[in-house]
Amino acid sequence: MSEAKISILPDRGVIAISGDEARSFLQGIVSNDTEKVTPEQAGYGAFLTPQGKYLFDFFMAECGGLVFIETERDRIPDFIKRLSLYKLRAKVDLEDVSSDYLVGAAFGIGALDALSLPATAGTCVPYHSGIAFTDPRLVKAGARIILPLSETDFTAFEMTEPGAYDAHRIVLGLPDSSRDLIVDKSVLLENGFDELNGIDWNKGCYMGQEVTARTKYRGLLKKRLLPVVIDGAAPEPGTPIMAGDREAGEMRSSCGSMGLALIRMDYLDDAANPTSPLSADQTSLTPKKPDWVNL
Repeated sequence: MSEAKISILPDRGVIAISGDEARSFLQGIVSNDTEKVTPEQAGYGAFLTPQGKYLFDFFMAECGGLVFIETERDRIPDFIKRLSLYKLRAKVDLEDVSSDYLVGAAFGIGALDALSLPATAGTCVPYHSGIAFTDPRLVKAGARIILPLSETDFTAFEMTEPGAYDAHRIVLGLPDSSRDLIVDKSVLLENGFDELNGIDWNKGCYMGQEVTARTKYRGLLKKRLLPVVIDGAAPEPGTPIMAGDREAGEMRSSCGSMGLALIRMDYLDDAANPTSPLSADQTSLTPKKPDWVNL
């Protein structure tokens, strides 16, 4: 059996953006450079409040002359509503096409080869009538696939439940949208968006750009999202993480014996070893620093 795996992700959906001014419209409001998104190159970015707080994150890919935004399916109506507030008279159309497309994540040994993708973040190739691209955040994550629902031939892969991909991305330290980031509260840099190619520092203004830049250049970062090994029952998301009698962070999503946690950096050294034992609901937590994280 192939070691290349694929999980269909029913909680992910697709917005199709069309129109002569689609890219210039997006360029002024998202954290990455939409001009770099081409049929050969996908991107990853976020839409923020004017105060630089997280609202939505998403993958961007061009397919058939459309810009596809792959994001949380249940939140797409709100996303389109918010985007429409900034459309004004721009020649842009926004359409939820989630009922026509599936989103998949391919991972494991041989996954990129099975899709004829190189180990280069964001590289795109046509896949049947859709598109496949190496994860623009991190090559180790594998690939994303956006495909019409009528085309579901994945014979080159072992089909898995979504939980298998969940475990994969948690070990790598990759957040899963609002499961790990708090809407209207989270800061991109605390959640790895700088290292994960989610921000273009040279593109100019976008919504929340000033606060995001100030956080980086003034060294204001105080917390980081990291994988943690869970010794016991997995704490619920939002559970406070304690270092003795002091609060050191907050639990996020988990799968099996691994989870993600937002941890105050003053309780970590450069290798992410805690300066004091960490626990949540009397469950011991041990942070693990992925090699891409820069503390």
